[in-house]
Amino acid sequence: MTRLISHVETTAPPEPGFIGEGHTAVEVLRPTAIAASDPFVLLMDDRLDIPVRRIIGGAHPHAGLETVTLILEGSLFDRDEGRMDAGDVVWMTAGRGIIHNEAVETQGRTRILQLWIALPAADRALPPRFQIIPRDQAPVVRGPGAEARLYSGTSGRAASATANRVPVTMIDLKLEPNASFRQDLPGSYNGFVYVLEGAVRVGGETIAAGQTGWFAPSEATDLVLEAQAGGARLVLYAGVPIGEPLIQHGPFVADSAATINDQFRRFRAGEFTRMSQLRPMEPAQAAPAASR
Repeated sequence: MTRLISHVETTAPPEPGFIGEGHTAVEVLRPTAIAASDPFVLLMDDRLDIPVRRIIGGAHPHAGLETVTLILEGSLFDRDEGRMDAGDVVWMTAGRGIIHNEAVETQGRTRILQLWIALPAADRALPPRFQIIPRDQAPVVRGPGAEARLYSGTSGRAASATANRVPVTMIDLKLEPNASFRQDLPGSYNGFVYVLEGAVRVGGETIAAGQTGWFAPSEATDLVLEAQAGGARLVLYAGVPIGEPLIQHGPFVADSAATINDQFRRFRAGEFTRMSQLRPMEPAQAAPAASR
């Protein structure tokens, strides 16, 4: 048996983004039904076309979640994270509270995926931290016509060293025309593929660029992704559901409105750690990834 797709969703066209001129965004995963998407809360696909280098966005808080930023195209320049190029990832654990993106600049065409992953209640009081995963340090699994870059979890004999808290498999997969790729994925994992280019078939369902295909609950562990005639590029996100009450409000995730209110109170009281106060985790310091 192989993993099947429960449903396919088509994203809306890009809309004007919060940065203003030169920014459009696609809300790939909306935080409206977290129990169904657990542990995933939100996924944004941001496209930037900034002719003159300038600061984008501004400092903002997070708490109760992890953010995963994948640069698909172009570059970002951040005072704390350094220069981020295509294929690089920043995995941030907000824990009890962090002030994020205090000084981010870009120029030219850039495309970014940012995922939010809910933290279980036991991890929401953790001190914040972040880890940079350069493209060239992420394990790569290759097969006939397939290249899978592994940012979290395992694939075949490859294992990621990413020190995320929630067990998650994250793969950036490129497939040549009609090529296929097999991935072992526990039946307990909830998740989806987001197709960036071309189209793939999974368990008889075709998922095209701009669509997400959500995995059906199953005891099967064998996931087979087959590119169509034009090839494909996609990102696979799958993880263990937390199975706890979850709500989201603004940049915060918690189990109740009272907890959200407390996160706002602590933010206003200046109790959140600024990212500029942290150093990125070094690989030698990283705890074993929960997703192995």
